[in-house]
Amino acid sequence: MLAVRLTPRAARERIGGTFADAHGQRWLQVSVTAPPDKGRANAALVALLAKRLRLPQSSILLETGDTNRLKRLRLTGADPGAEESLRDIAGQERSTA
Repeated sequence: MLAVRLTPRAARERIGGTFADAHGQRWLQVSVTAPPDKGRANAALVALLAKRLRLPQSSILLETGDTNRLKRLRLTGADPGAEESLRDIAGQERSTA
């Protein structure tokens, strides 16, 4: 499972850094240029993660947060290298609270 905080309609697409919510839960920050309209931002999120992690888009499933900024994604068929890549990506930017 991967916890993501998505920002649609961003100036550019990027992945990196973490966000801590009021409960201390950490979320990977992702920005996409797509609008939050008819699932376009969710599709852009899946495509961006798949490209960055070198996974097929079909292996990234949106579990919760279809219409919410905070989402949980299930990665299936990911090798141990994908987890390491996610740790590297999350650490690329400063964390915010």
